[in-house]
Amino acid sequence: MTHRRLPTLIATLAALAAASPTLAQIPTDASRGVLSFADNLENALPAVVSVATLGRSAGPSSDETEAREITGGSGVIIDAARGIIVTNHHVVDRGQSFRVDLPDGRSLDAKLLGADKATDLAVLQIEASGLNQVPVVDSDTLKTGDIAFAVGYPLGLDQTVTMGVISGLGRSGLGDAVEDYIQTDAAVNSGNSGGPLLDSRGRLIGINTSILSGGFGGGNDGIAFAVPTNIMAVVVAQLRDTGAVVRGRTGVTVASLNPARAKTLDLALARGAVVEDVQPGSSGERAGLRRGDVLTRVRNRPVANAGSFLAAVGVASPGDSLPLVYLRQGEERRGTLAIEPQTMPTVMLGREALLAWGARLRVGEDGTVTVASVAGGSNAATAGLTAGDVIRAVNGRAPGDLATVAATLGDGAAGAEIEVLRGEAIETLAIAGGAPEAAPDPAGARSAPPPPEPAPDSKTPA
Repeated sequence: MTHRRLPTLIATLAALAAASPTLAQIPTDASRGVLSFADNLENALPAVVSVATLGRSAGPSSDETEAREITGGSGVIIDAARGIIVTNHHVVDRGQSFRVDLPDGRSLDAKLLGADKATDLAVLQIEASGLNQVPVVDSDTLKTGDIAFAVGYPLGLDQTVTMGVISGLGRSGLGDAVEDYIQTDAAVNSGNSGGPLLDSRGRLIGINTSILSGGFGGGNDGIAFAVPTNIMAVVVAQLRDTGAVVRGRTGVTVASLNPARAKTLDLALARGAVVEDVQPGSSGERAGLRRGDVLTRVRNRPVANAGSFLAAVGVASPGDSLPLVYLRQGEERRGTLAIEPQTMPTVMLGREALLAWGARLRVGEDGTVTVASVAGGSNAATAGLTAGDVIRAVNGRAPGDLATVAATLGDGAAGAEIEVLRGEAIETLAIAGGAPEAAPDPAGARSAPPPPEPAPDSKTPA
């Protein structure tokens, strides 16, 4: 088709759009004879702002007390009445004060209401009248191939709009704690961080956070990631109201199901999350989960990989219950996974193991109580307990079985004297008690590390 026929095509599309409600969404501007999304984006663009993060100079200087801009990025207003702006955690990190520049030329001081590293989100607030806001749409409605627009202030430029498509959904394994990214090929560069990803109607579907680039220089290679609005909505609500995100835990460790693992498990599917471990006495154990189970749905959403599961748990609050669908040896099962507080009892008795001060105890084939593993930095590790130790006595009492050991230890606050057989030597170890330990995983579950990315590629903040 030659460029001479394009005006005729545009005029035809415009006429069809005017005549047919079904085709009314075709983005044409008949008066100018062009295809355009300008009208759809018109109300959203005034709500996209530039964010400057200010800090103190570290070196000696005559004006070292003056705040200097240490980083910058973009943001989007989601609540005009309250002046609520969403941006990235890495945009505001280490900042002492913040400035927001509006598209209409106003420059305003902003207050940081809270930031969450696990999802790379932060909330700022400004006081101003005449603000615009972007309507938010549920990111669960997105489909690969949808048109998307990235808006922000890249590379020191004024407000910039780039267009692409949604290249993929449910992306994870990029290194953050809670990952369920939207992937897009809309051009995103340094300075776009915190800016909105919009659909073709100018509605917010995600917050641009990072890019994956090949070679050197960290430039745009058409692979960018955005935090979806279904995660943003939960996190922003907590940051806005309390200044922090309260997460729970499940005691479940997962890894992404891949074709090789699916073959090992004799499964016909290659999408899901494989349960690698379940802590004794945890909600994951009470939900019936076991090592080797494959999670396929959580909260009525498909589990594409470990990131999908971590994201569902990471945006849930203690006390929530998540419906589960999983496979065990090819048979579909269902359960309910409770989200527990991060702080858990020091001593937890499960079906097949006992967790005490970071040590996991099991009953061996010969009936002895044996230390299966010890978490680094735990009270058990500090006392010198190691994997393979055979428990001979707990506070002078023969261990018997795991229930007897748990009863002897009580809540673990008083500590314990443990006699162990290590090789041919007998040692007595004193384990300190104390307050219950906090779970180490911010999302409430840990994912097995993903395979390393190819060396030339790197994930960098947008």
